[in-house]
Amino acid sequence: MATVHTPSNTTESAALALAVAAVILLAFLVLYLVGFDQGAISRSGMYMHELMHDGRHLLGLPCH
Repeated sequence: MATVHTPSNTTESAALALAVAAVILLAFLVLYLVGFDQGAISRSGMYMHELMHDGRHLLGLPCH
């Protein structure tokens, strides 16, 4: 039988919510850098684009 852990206090709930928000924010940042950056933020010109080229095609993102 599975046991479900429920946060026992508001501090634990807030810490969990903060951790989840940080992971989601990091995931969106990585998605942006891989999919849409093309040197605008990374200041590396097309280096980031070329480095992630195959991943962009795998995800179905336009790059040509």
